[in-house]
Amino acid sequence: VCSSLLAGAATLAGESQNMRERDEHPRLRAALDFVHETEPATVTQQVRLCEVPAPTFGERARAEVVRELLAAAGLKNVRRDREGNVLGEWPGRSPRPHVVLAAHLDTVFPEDTRVTVRREGSILRGPGIGDNCRGLAVLTAVARALSKARLETHGSITFAATVAEEGLGDLRGVRALMTTTLKSRVDRFVAVDGSGTSITNIGVGSRRYRVTFRGSGGHSYNNFGRPNPAQALGRAMALISDIRVPSNPKTTFSVGRIGGGTSINAIPAEAWMELDLRSIDPKALEALDRSIQSVLQRAADQENARWNSQDLVRVISNPVGNRPAGRSDERSMIVQAALAASRQAGITASLIEGSTDANLPMQMNIPAIAIGAGGRGSGVHSLDETFDSRNSVRGTDRALRLAVALTQP
Repeated sequence: VCSSLLAGAATLAGESQNMRERDEHPRLRAALDFVHETEPATVTQQVRLCEVPAPTFGERARAEVVRELLAAAGLKNVRRDREGNVLGEWPGRSPRPHVVLAAHLDTVFPEDTRVTVRREGSILRGPGIGDNCRGLAVLTAVARALSKARLETHGSITFAATVAEEGLGDLRGVRALMTTTLKSRVDRFVAVDGSGTSITNIGVGSRRYRVTFRGSGGHSYNNFGRPNPAQALGRAMALISDIRVPSNPKTTFSVGRIGGGTSINAIPAEAWMELDLRSIDPKALEALDRSIQSVLQRAADQENARWNSQDLVRVISNPVGNRPAGRSDERSMIVQAALAASRQAGITASLIEGSTDANLPMQMNIPAIAIGAGGRGSGVHSLDETFDSRNSVRGTDRALRLAVALTQP
């Protein structure tokens, strides 16, 4: 059935002919019809998934729901790996090309966050409703469609719901997937991440640090004159703010969280901050990192010099995250296939940069992208996140077309 399905997806030439050929295959047509007919059910699953808390490192309950959905869809060998990722297999006539279609399980919200979804017509409101409950819903919908239509693919597809994509998770789930669970067996990788219709072909790299200034501490009055870790932290933040970074390649820094101290009338023994450094260019990211580390030591030195005390403040910079930058060229097969599938699904897609599970396979030189899962979202990573389900089926449609196309040799 799939010998000529979307055969020209990797090139623009001859696309209209390929679309006509596609429609001649009743099982693909049946699968596409199925996703359109069942989009309301896909949105319902999206809500169900969103109402199961899944903070980074606490995804187990949501993972179990996804495992049940993939098993009910008819996938083979549905399981959880050692890291907690949920996997299910759609065997093709051949094991290769082996495509991974992935969506991350976790959200940025703590476990006690109220996750009830509110409906207002086509608008859904709830933390994580788009990122990434929409991606998970589309992942399971594509699995159901393949099974319902009994669509035979040339290569094989692994459906993967990954843990620890957000924040300090540092892509832990996809790292395990690519280096252990499916090591050396992945030919093409697509992350279904969030709402919208864009295609992420540039992976933004990041380095993250927890920086701690430590000193002797003491009484704010009796021990006045000792170097103060909180004041050293303030010096560091001011120096960081003055660092110049290139706009092209885009390179950024941010102090995301600060803390420390025990009382208003005590010199703190410790003060800390968490830093996020990003760039699409590994060399620019490395240069920024060197500048940051130099600034941190300078802040400690300045605080110590100000007071000329035997009690010194010292700085410890601990890495807590390292996402590799990566890129899939816009002329590559996987990007052109995604653009073709987008057009066939009625989507005008743009190529963007972002930080997703696709970063890691990109860095490993495996053809990889991330795609939006349809609909329109706003307020991502906020408690008032929204998802507009009007025309959201186009995202499901595109994901199905692309998954099938990428199984072609």
